[in-house]
Amino acid sequence: MAIDPAASGAVLKRERVRDALLELIEARRPGDAVPSERALCARLGVSRPTVRAAVDELVVAGLLVREHGRGMFVAAEKITQELVAEHGALTVPQARGVWTSRVLELRTLPAGARVGRRLRVSPAATIRYAARLRLVDGAPTAIEHLHLPAALVPGLTETELEQGDLYEHFRDRHGVRVAEAVQSVEPTVVTRAEADLLDVPELSPALLFERLTTDTAGRPVEYVRSVYRGDRYRIVSRLALAPSAPGADETHRGEGHHHPGFPPGDLTSRGPVSFSAHGVVQHD
Repeated sequence: MAIDPAASGAVLKRERVRDALLELIEARRPGDAVPSERALCARLGVSRPTVRAAVDELVVAGLLVREHGRGMFVAAEKITQELVAEHGALTVPQARGVWTSRVLELRTLPAGARVGRRLRVSPAATIRYAARLRLVDGAPTAIEHLHLPAALVPGLTETELEQGDLYEHFRDRHGVRVAEAVQSVEPTVVTRAEADLLDVPELSPALLFERLTTDTAGRPVEYVRSVYRGDRYRIVSRLALAPSAPGADETHRGEGHHHPGFPPGDLTSRGPVSFSAHGVVQHD
């Protein structure tokens, strides 16, 4: 198929403008002003639509913020969750910022067919369902929907969901010791209700996480579905690419294992944990 030179040129021109804007952003701090679109046109020698398209892209990506009547500014730094290979497992270091939670709903209800399959319980079995808003430095960042077998955590309270390490509460108050999790991640957009809670426009980009956590006996103890703001959260994977040691499992050489979305600190305080996850993530 022949490539349209005009279309190709437009794409390359916008990419050059985007690179120039990224340089401006990297030279500034969050909250600093960025030159107006008109000034950028003059500086870069391109048309207003080209500059606007590049700016729109960076606004959606959460790198720039438009304020009506004031101009454009560098957005707040994204919350970075780093994944680190350590002792044959992938651990989850503490993410930046102060993480807090606010319970939106907590009730007991039947598992239903879908959740029952994941937790390996009858659809009629009771579960504890909790929805909570996760905040970082006071800013809404994610909405989590937790499904827990009621028989394992019958007395789960809002205080446990809002204060401290949830998995430590599982261990210390309910005798449940988490051991492994399987998690998927994929791109999505927020609904109107989610947008209101996360303080973003409807249909803003987001990351959708689904996680199934099992205990040391292999029982499913938690099924979680979470929506994280795409403009405020990113995943960085640090991968060891050196040849495996003699005798190492060849099937895992060069594989990338990704498990963003875990509540920061919930797992790593108990040592390395193995994970398997599939989906789309952002790499640096």
